[in-house]
Amino acid sequence: MKPDFSTITKGELRAYVIAHPDDKAAFHAFVDRFTAEAPPETFDIPNCKAEVEEVEILIRQKLNQLQTG
Repeated sequence: MKPDFSTITKGELRAYVIAHPDDKAAFHAFVDRFTAEAPPETFDIPNCKAEVEEVEILIRQKLNQLQTG
């Protein structure tokens, strides 16, 4: 019997999707749940090497914040 995807936790839903890779309804529920919670920010694609390096620096800073947070 399938779980009710709207009531299980994100972790449980993720585990179910991994255990049942052919269940398209579970996959769509997973994507919908995580997309709904994603921040609405969008960013332009870096156009030059300097912009790529700037993005890499920002990513490293964010990772450091999360590790020490």
